This record gives sequence, C-alpha cells and structure tokens, in this order.
Amino acid sequence: MDIKVNFCGISSPNPFWLASGPPTNTMDQVMRAFEAGWGCAVWKTIGVPVVNVSPRLAAITLNDQRMVGLHNIELISDRTLEENLKEIAEVKKEYPDRAVVVSLMGEFRRQTWHELVKRAQDTGCDGLELNLSCPHGLPERGMGSAIGQVPEYTKQITEWVKEVSDIPVIVKLTPNITDIRFPARAAAQGGADGLSAINTIKSIIGVNLDTLQPLPTVEGRSTPGGLSGPAVKPIVLSMITQLARDPALTVPLSGIGGIATWQDAAEFILLGCTTVQVCTAVMHYGYPIVEDMISGLKNYIAEKGFQTPEEMVGLCVPRVTDWGNLDLNHKVVARINENLCLKDDLCFVACRDGGHQAIRYPNNDRIPVVDEEKCVGCNLCSLVCPVEGCIVMEGVNIC
Repeated sequence: MDIKVNFCGISSPNPFWLASGPPTNTMDQVMRAFEAGWGCAVWKTIGVPVVNVSPRLAAITLNDQRMVGLHNIELISDRTLEENLKEIAEVKKEYPDRAVVVSLMGEFRRQTWHELVKRAQDTGCDGLELNLSCPHGLPERGMGSAIGQVPEYTKQITEWVKEVSDIPVIVKLTPNITDIRFPARAAAQGGADGLSAINTIKSIIGVNLDTLQPLPTVEGRSTPGGLSGPAVKPIVLSMITQLARDPALTVPLSGIGGIATWQDAAEFILLGCTTVQVCTAVMHYGYPIVEDMISGLKNYIAEKGFQTPEEMVGLCVPRVTDWGNLDLNHKVVARINENLCLKDDLCFVACRDGGHQAIRYPNNDRIPVVDEEKCVGCNLCSLVCPVEGCIVMEGVNIC
C-alpha cells in the first residue's frame, strides 16, 4: 500500500516525520532514521549557536510507566550553522526520496531571517519550519514563544521569510497562549504554507523533596521548560481540532505531541493532520518504532476501506461541536457483568465518593448492582474498573 503524502508541497513517502529535537541533531542520526523508515526529518533548530546546560531533562514516572511526560530545558543546536548546513546538504544528497525540513530560529530582524532562509534553502532542503514557539528558547532575547505569542510578530516574520523563500514555509505554533487560533491566523495571513502544532507546554516538572531543588537541577537551580510525551496528547488534540475547525484557516496541519503509536497517529490524522511529528517517543524507544507505526497505519487504512492516509484527514472534525449542540436527551446507564467482576470495590468507592452513589451491594452480596434511577451515565465506574468489558454504558429510553 502506498501511504505517500504531500504536505503543502513537501512530498514524503509516509506521514511519519521526526520532529525538530535531539533525534534530528546530526547527519548520522537523520540517516539512521531514514534507514529505519521515517518519511521526513525536521532538523533540530538552527540559528546562532548556543551553550546548553547540563542536565537538561527530567520526566514524570506514573506507576511503572517511565517518561509519561518529558520535560526539557534544552535550547537550539549548539553546533555551528556551517556544520549543520553542510550535513543537511549531505543528507539530502544521500536520501533524495526523503524529505528534509530545516527548523530556524532568529531574532526579530528582517535581515537575520533573510540570511537564515537563503543559507538553509541552498542546502537543497524541502521546506522550512519557523520555530516561533519554544517556551524556553531564548524568549528573554525576543525569540521563540516571545514571538509566537504575539500574532503581529508571527505575521511579520512569516512575511519576511516568504519574501526570499523558494520552498514551503511551515510555522510551528506555541500552545502557551490563550487561543492558538490567533497566531495561526496571523501565520496564514503572512503567507505560511502550512502549520505545525504544538511545541512543548511550559512547565515545572517537579521538586526533589530530599534536596528541595526543582528539576532538572543545574547547580541547585532550574527554570521553566517544555513538557512533551504522552501526557500532553489530549491537550494537543484539542488544539489541533480548534485549528481544523477554524474556517479562517485553510492551510494543512502537521501534528506534534504525545504520538508514539500508529493509533495516536490515526487520531491526529482523523482530527485534521496530514502529517504527524514524533520526538519524545523516539528518545524513549529509538527510531525503529516507525516500523510498527507504518504497518499499523497501513492495516488500519485497509481495514476501513481507505486507499490513502490523505482520505482520512479531518474525517472526525465535523463530529466535534460546541457543548450546547450536544443531545441532552441521550441517556446511558452502567451495566455490570457479574461473571467478569473481580469484587474489588473500585467502582463502588468511585461512585460513592466521586459519582452519584448509584452502585450498591444489596443483601451484603459482593456483586455490585447499579441503581439505574440514580445512575447519570457519567462513565466513572467503567473507567476505574480494571476488567475490560465488565462495566459497559448502555443506552436507555427516557420519557
């Protein structure tokens, strides 16, 4: 099955892109990624070289699952512009069938952006991604989210880039704003060919309770950074859907945030994304995860009767509406399969203390029973139940 996609003029053999970050920092890395099967690499952001701190990462562990959320205070590439540009050109020469997009960050000066764009596109790359969104990427110097949070600045820089760019321009949006549609519209008005969303969410990951130091700790101190990984996926899907539903936006979307499986990718595509970008999952599990992502998406496409992933783009968007448009006459109640019940009390306690006291134990029986007169169909009991299919929500007629 051919799952080739075209994103704002950038052709890719599949919709799986590596997001700008540590996995796209060097020629060797990107070449190994292409060998594994990735369709495009968005090169780690380049500009004026920086000095990064050490350590620069921290993570949330939930029960036995590590890196549910990854927090970073890493800046853009710490290698010279010349080194990066040389390697980008070499990668594109060696892998002409794969897409290479260069992520750029610069100060708020027309000449700076003109120079960056001209030098980047001379490598033969397929597109540019403007990093106007990093929450800790030198905002104190007027870069990163300091620009992306101001629609007028976003529009202006996009216009400057489009004055000299001969290749597609993607604007990467920040989630650290009240309404993501405003900078998105500004980017589109400035001539952006596509949008990518989102960059990391500004965060403090936690505190070491023994040393009383925030994490990650650099000589006793830390700073707000960016959160990525599975923890941010629901937030990203909400923002992606906002963009996809906005009639003022007609440019294609590339989704970023919490994508680790083909199922994640399919959700992003169904909610409006043509491509998906992955970073944290690769940092956790390595480049080969793309193999399962490609095969899984192909199987899903075949199962659903689609021919290409592009036929899936945005199919679920019309099903997202405002709360006031939901059917208030729709009623469900919980039904418990006593043959599957573990008698663990989880549903009872959850309903008693966090629900509507609709689950009880009649006659001291250890099998819980739902009082359908009290059940409001909130779904909490089925969410806490550890047995798949033991508690289901079934529709009932209401008068």
